[in-house]
Amino acid sequence: MDELEKREIVEKILSFFVRIGLAAERGEIGPDSFLPGVTIRSGVLVIDEALLAYPGDLLHEAGHLAMMEPAVRRACSGDVGDDAGLEMGAIAWSYAAAMELGLPPETVFHAAGYKSGGAGIVENFGRGHYFGVPILQWLGMTTQRTEITPQDAAGLCYPTMQKWLREAEGPG
Repeated sequence: MDELEKREIVEKILSFFVRIGLAAERGEIGPDSFLPGVTIRSGVLVIDEALLAYPGDLLHEAGHLAMMEPAVRRACSGDVGDDAGLEMGAIAWSYAAAMELGLPPETVFHAAGYKSGGAGIVENFGRGHYFGVPILQWLGMTTQRTEITPQDAAGLCYPTMQKWLREAEGPG
């Protein structure tokens, strides 16, 4: 991916964050961040485009923030991805976000991430074999397609999101 394409994807993602109400800004980040060019400071996703290796990483980290209770989200800093269940939820959230933005899923699930398992995630999700969706459903952000319902026909089931950010304390 060339620099122009990377900038265009970052712009698209930042516009999406503004639309859904997720705090993000450009800033300088040291080389010791948990992902190149990405960190979280007091609930704000900070992007250093000079160091950013993969723009899709922004969507994954945003998924972690999106699932947090608002007060927790506003207070968090650093690496927020240490819970396996929430990690799966962030993967599902970031896939839905990539679909919403019309980005290829490989933008998020690139070869250098996910312990080299990005291609497997793309293949599984592309076939409708999702994981991580139950936590998004529990948080009231989407519904899981378990059978054909009127909601399915209306396009309201995952990967369509009903809410992009967790709005309340506790579940949903």
